[in-house]
Order: sequence, then structure tokens, then C-alpha cells
Amino acid sequence: MAATPIGNLGDASARLMDAMKTAEHIAAEDTRSLLKLANGLGVKLNAKLYSLHEHNEAERISQLVALAQENDVLVVSDAGMPTVSDPGFLLVRAAAAAGVEVTILPGPSAALSALAVSGLPTDRFTFEGFLPRKDGERRTLFEELSGERRTMIFFESPHRIHDSLLVASELLGADRPASISREITKKFEQTVRGTIADLLHFTETDPKGELVLVIAGATAVAEDAQTLVEKVLALATNGMGLKQAVADVAEGRNVSKSILYQLALDARAQK
Repeated sequence: MAATPIGNLGDASARLMDAMKTAEHIAAEDTRSLLKLANGLGVKLNAKLYSLHEHNEAERISQLVALAQENDVLVVSDAGMPTVSDPGFLLVRAAAAAGVEVTILPGPSAALSALAVSGLPTDRFTFEGFLPRKDGERRTLFEELSGERRTMIFFESPHRIHDSLLVASELLGADRPASISREITKKFEQTVRGTIADLLHFTETDPKGELVLVIAGATAVAEDAQTLVEKVLALATNGMGLKQAVADVAEGRNVSKSILYQLALDARAQK
């Protein structure tokens, strides 16, 4: 497995270039992209090429595993590390199960690069891959992650980033720290840092290019949970709907509305 540049050809390692020159078999996410990369690096390929993408990986596995039992097979994706939101995971699992040694030629990673420049905590993080395309599925995901304490990394399309941030603002809080990195390692590389609300303003400008969204994990609230629940129930007792009461109490606090709502439901049921 070998990582390829995510934008700047200068990030291609000497080991990658040597492997591309000497490989007899290369499995690539898109063979046309591989040929373009080789041309850009001035590398002449002598390998037999095999396509390995999300639509054919399951069917291609047996062929490549059998080949790898007798030969070295170089596996690359279009950009970055194979298997990380790219094809290759199923192949690695099958190869390992068959006793084939799997080694790595490390290199660029958009997810880790964006995390490194985000200014957000890097000691613990979770990579969530591409956000769902459908609003309902995005909403479910953010609800599930509302209490996540680790920094979260997402890939998102520039056409959907604003809508995704609207959902994140509602479910995680508009004041949650976050960043967007776009066109990492390329000419127009840019990282915008601030709150989710700040990023919503930025995405109104219709940013172009490949985007990585990094969102801070949930932190302990200044007030304990019991105090917040009591405030919610007090508002609800005075005639306000429970969801609205939760929204009012959560506003301005870095607290998950979905978790606070569930705590309030539990507390009210116990009374």
C-alpha cells in the first residue's frame, strides 16, 4: 500500500517513486489518474495495471490476492492513503487472512493534515469520513456525535458544506470551535478557523475545492447537568414546550441539546 500526493507532486516520496518504477503489478483506484501522476513525476511505468475502485473491489479481491501470493502488488488510490475513505480495506483484510504480507509506504493524508493545522486538540480524534448526502442521515450522524469528546474530522463536498454546517450548528451548537481546510497542499490552500457560526458565514461565499471539516469535541459544561436540567424543567413548568426549553437553556453553552433533552425527559419521568 502506498500513499500518493493529495495535491502537490513535491510530496511524492522517494520510496513511492521507486516503487512505481519497479513494480510489475499496480492496482489503482483510477488507472488514468495513476498514469497522470506518473507523467507528472517523470516516472515510466512498466507494470501491468489493475483498476481497484469502490464498484469492483469485491470482485477484484480474489484475483489480486492470488497474484500477491506470488508477486509484489503495489496498491494506490487517486490521492492520499489507500483504504482511508478510499478502496483497499477489503483487499487488505483478504490478503492478511490469506497470509500475504501487507506493508505500507506512508505519505500524505488530507485528514491528518487538516487536523494538524486546525488549531483544535489533536491528542484524541475520530475520523468520520464523508458526511452523508441526505439531510436526515446527516442529522442522525450529528445527533450520535453530539456527546463525542474527541476532535472530529469529516470530508465534505463544497456543494453541501453549508447545509451540513447548518445541521451541525443546530445539533452541536453554533459556538462549537471548528475549522475548514480546502485545497490542502495546492496553490490556493486555505484554512478557516473559528466557530461553526463563523464557518457558516465563510461557506456563504461558496468555497471551491476539496474540503476537510474539523469540529472540536464536546467539553464539560460550566454548570453541572443537574442544574441545566432544573432550568429546563422550570421553563417547561411555566408553559414552554420541552424542546424549546432545552434550546433556550442550551443557547450560549457548549452543551448537546439532544443529550440535555434526554436528561430532561428522564428527570420529568421520575417526578
